[in-house]
Amino acid sequence: MRRMLGLSGVVVAALLLSACATPPSPRREPVAMPAAWSASGSAAVVEPGWWRAFGDPALQHVVEEALARNTDLRLAAARVAEARALSQAQHGAELPNVELGLGAQRARAISAATGRPSDATTTQAQFQAAYEVDLWGRVDALGRAADANLAASVYARDAAALSVASTAASGYLALRALDARLVVARDTLASREAAVTLARSREHQGYTSKLELAQAEAEYRATAQVVPQLALSLSRQEHALCVLLGRAPGPIERGLPLAEITLPPLPGTGLPSALLRRRPDIAASEEQVAASDAQLAAARAQLLPSLRLSASLGTATSSALHGDPFTLWSLGGSVLAPIFEGGRLKAQVQATASRRDQALIGYEKVVLGSMAEAEDQLAGIEGLQQQAVQVEAQRQALADALRIAGNRYREGYASYLDQLDAQRSLFSAEQASLQLRADLLSAQVGLYRALGGGWQAEAAVTAAK
Repeated sequence: MRRMLGLSGVVVAALLLSACATPPSPRREPVAMPAAWSASGSAAVVEPGWWRAFGDPALQHVVEEALARNTDLRLAAARVAEARALSQAQHGAELPNVELGLGAQRARAISAATGRPSDATTTQAQFQAAYEVDLWGRVDALGRAADANLAASVYARDAAALSVASTAASGYLALRALDARLVVARDTLASREAAVTLARSREHQGYTSKLELAQAEAEYRATAQVVPQLALSLSRQEHALCVLLGRAPGPIERGLPLAEITLPPLPGTGLPSALLRRRPDIAASEEQVAASDAQLAAARAQLLPSLRLSASLGTATSSALHGDPFTLWSLGGSVLAPIFEGGRLKAQVQATASRRDQALIGYEKVVLGSMAEAEDQLAGIEGLQQQAVQVEAQRQALADALRIAGNRYREGYASYLDQLDAQRSLFSAEQASLQLRADLLSAQVGLYRALGGGWQAEAAVTAAK
């Protein structure tokens, strides 16, 4: 027995000396973060329920229903459950494997001398245990990789929730913008119908020519085309929003008019490096890098010898052997070291190292993309605010121009063409003003999403455990 142990020690030592562990791959430098944003926001805190800041109960209901019933979020929750089960299964490999076996056998033997048959019944109960000694941390590394994958799936679910919330809010705002534009189009259509009636009356009395009547009718028909187009867009927007909410197409409850929806103050942007703690997609990418690091460590440990201990204890009885049952037991250990496998293990290490590099590059891409997204939203809001001031001033001026042109036309001091041009310009300005306000509100939603939307990393980590 001592000779066997000594021989085993020599073999293990020799294998340890001959095993060549690959050197660790170089780590990349972290992504360089700018010192400050090009555009700046206020010092307001990004709240978790940021959609309540718009002051519309219907918008709040739409977002919360989307978070509760959206199919993508339900799929993300199922992936979290899968990752949690896989993590538990992997941690189970750190414990001994214990099995209990029961067996029975009935056999018949025929004597060559006498030709008489002999029946025998054998029963056996056996208790087995096996355990892999984690000499090089391979099993522990696989457990850490499973934990990191679980955390990444939780962060991915949170990123999906943030995306769904922002998409639902933007969809509702787009719906209210279409509602407002449709109201303006119908009001304009009514006014142009009245203009056609007036032009027909003046032409009948000989005050105007048929040209002005034809122009009024043509403008009325042009506006009449806009109404069904907006109605169709509104219906499609409702259907898309219903799908996002996880329900069949149908009407969406409305709340405040577009002009009464509150434009909340800009949330506090903080430093660009704060995105690393505020965006769940960045946290998910970081956990994927951690998982690939652990998997690389496990792949390298495959190049080293493994030690496995086993034990069994059982009893057996046989009708062919008269007497008490006899006991069977065994204790043993085995050392398995790779000698020649055609480069398979080293190739797996190289492949795992490449996957780790891919995770690092993906992490850098997500971080750079998040910074660009936040900068775009900040710059977009600033530009839209400046544009809104000019559009509103233009709309007011065109409204005055239409009023003056209408008075001059009715008094016979100007042609209908002046009023017609003013009507066209005012209608376009009103449509642009409504769409611009919707874009400004949606840009605010986009900024909340770009800044992480009030997501808290600590809460996500707690949920993963």
